[in-house]
Amino acid sequence: MRIRATVAAVSGAMALSAFAVPAAQAADNGSSFRAGAAKVLQAAHAATSGKTAFSSSTAADGAPYAMDVTFSDFKIAKAVKVGTTNHVSTTVTYTLTHGADVDVTADDFLTGPYIYKGSYNTPDNMLLGDAPATCTATSSTTETCTGLIDIYPGDDELINSDAGTWHGGALAIAFNGQDPSSDTFDVTKVGYADQGDLGTTLVQRYSKLTVNASPEPVTKGKTITVTGKLSRANWEDHKYHGYTNQYVKLQFRKKGTTTYTTLKTIKSDSYGNLKTTTTASVDGYYRYSFAGTTTTPAVSATGDFVDVQ
Repeated sequence: MRIRATVAAVSGAMALSAFAVPAAQAADNGSSFRAGAAKVLQAAHAATSGKTAFSSSTAADGAPYAMDVTFSDFKIAKAVKVGTTNHVSTTVTYTLTHGADVDVTADDFLTGPYIYKGSYNTPDNMLLGDAPATCTATSSTTETCTGLIDIYPGDDELINSDAGTWHGGALAIAFNGQDPSSDTFDVTKVGYADQGDLGTTLVQRYSKLTVNASPEPVTKGKTITVTGKLSRANWEDHKYHGYTNQYVKLQFRKKGTTTYTTLKTIKSDSYGNLKTTTTASVDGYYRYSFAGTTTTPAVSATGDFVDVQ
């Protein structure tokens, strides 16, 4: 799920107006985790407005206290490919290190990974999981944790400019018996830790590529026309649109072999369409192949077989 920054007056790693819970997920068990975390995060970073992080030196009315918890060894996929509507999740692992005074075995001690677009202090957008991470102790003060980043593009969690490099972070919250849904919730009795810049990943607009080689069959030595289209997800209208002015390779694989050879490189037009010609020689498969960009993943069309007579 996402958090999008909308209130400039509050700064910090998560200077945020609210947790935006996807409608399809509003009734699941993760929503209580999100709602509770929202209260703590907002209180923590409202108290540290103008500072670069929430640290152990923080002391303010209406704010959680800082826990002796740090994070390291953050691992996430190099890229996360997101389409127009389907839920996408990616696994994150990290190490949590804590002081002896932090009870990580408590039922209401929660930790989880997140990723954010933009700077740590003023992120443009943020994504985390529907549920907290699960952790296994490796010593008296360290744990290895595994969590998910959940993305719901159909619920407007992303805009097209969000595509590209995102940074990774992790947080931990000790509720210490406090119920965030209660009118008597006392955030000053809640422990909190947060750390950004732990790693990076690419959040990319899912790509599609088609090909059609004709005529089929064709006489040897005659011209084959190869058409196709390169398109990618638009996260704002939830449709696929042509990816324009991109270099795409026309490749050929001879029947009975497994390797494609590049014949030429062409550019998609203003609609993402592709069209070129080649000379028929032997039976085989033609395809287009796109190398990808930071915002859009690589993709190759399924080869189209042409019988040469």
